Amino acid sequence: MLMKFSQRIGKTPIKMPLQVDSMDSDLRKRLWNTWLDNFLNLLDDQVFYYNEQPLSKVGILRNLWKDFLINPIDEIPTYTESFYEHINEDSVLDHFRKWYYSAEWYNVYDFIEFITEIDFEADTGFINSCNKAFQIEASGYRIINGKISKITSEEELREIEEALNETGKWKSVNKHLSSSLDLFSDRKNPDYRNSIKESISAVESLCKIITNKDDTTLGKALIEIESKFSLHPA
Repeated sequence: MLMKFSQRIGKTPIKMPLQVDSMDSDLRKRLWNTWLDNFLNLLDDQVFYYNEQPLSKVGILRNLWKDFLINPIDEIPTYTESFYEHINEDSVLDHFRKWYYSAEWYNVYDFIEFITEIDFEADTGFINSCNKAFQIEASGYRIINGKISKITSEEELREIEEALNETGKWKSVNKHLSSSLDLFSDRKNPDYRNSIKESISAVESLCKIITNKDDTTLGKALIEIESKFSLHPA
């Protein structure tokens, strides 16, 4: 979390602990500004692609209306110009804004993840901007590998990101870590049991690489590694 001058001298409170089961007004507003400045409004001036198609502001608002809010598409606000019917972007955005500022905190994260899934391919910079907003406002979440995940420290975040970014011979480890993260990050139905299994499989894959034995088990590999290297007792 980045501290303001007034916080450092004790004039305004520091946000502690991390916001995990709630979302204060500052975080909600900062995420709204991030979505506008670092995603939606960018589509007016730059071209980004998703599913090999150029993104458009009207297209995003249309998807929010029918695929995120699950509203009937024939009820989307429109206007007629030159005998053609067009989506009224301002009215749709106003409708969505009212939803956003009255939604539960976890539904706001649902929305952020909805846009994240698009940005993960389009690469508008939205993900990085969101993570910065999370850090500034002491959110207990970060976007990792395209999913919003709970964290306990910035050090933990860096370790996860570094592991997920490994490629080449570490690909098998990366695959299990990604699966573990997906299972752990499902806020509606987290599967901790299988997330732990995938994490253990990631360790086993790493041990197979270290011992250069594809058919070994985790237990056998650890015994062999311990005989050659110094392992932490845990």
